[in-house]
Formats: sequence, structure tokens, C-alpha cells
Amino acid sequence: MPTSSACRLLISGRVQGVSFRYYMREAAQKLGVSGWCRNLSDGRVEALVCGSPEQLTAMQDWAWQGPPEAVVEQVDVSPAEEEKITSFEIRQ
Repeated sequence: MPTSSACRLLISGRVQGVSFRYYMREAAQKLGVSGWCRNLSDGRVEALVCGSPEQLTAMQDWAWQGPPEAVVEQVDVSPAEEEKITSFEIRQ
């Protein structure tokens, strides 16, 4: 069984303009996962999360909550190729 894997998250709702990406980076750092997140032009936030299966589950759970001002309506999760990133980045 692999010790690390990756997933892609597409988070919908009121997730832009509420510091979602900055809170997500903080959550990722606390959980010890790597990857990135960015705003999409359609109002969603996209993220790639790399870590253990338990860490991925924890990040998915966090994404459903988001920061205090967010209203998360949907989190779509799909498998992804793990990227060799050592931190969690906010991308443009």
C-alpha cells in the first residue's frame, strides 16, 4: 500500500473573497501535507493535496468547513498524480 497519494479538490460555494486559500494553506501546514490551491475563474477553488490517505481525508473534511466566512456547497474529490512539492503553495 502506498504511503502517500494525491487528490484534486474542487470546492464550490462562497469560497472566493473569504481568504479560503490562506486558511487552506494554514490547515495543510498543520496537517503536514503538500500541494497547492488557486482560485478558478468560475468562482470555485481548486486544490491538489499530497500526503497519506489519512491526511487527504483530513484535508477533505477541512474543505467542507473552510474558513469562518466561507459557505461551502460542494467538494468534488478526484484522484490525482502526486507532484513533488515540499510545501503547500497558493497559486495564481
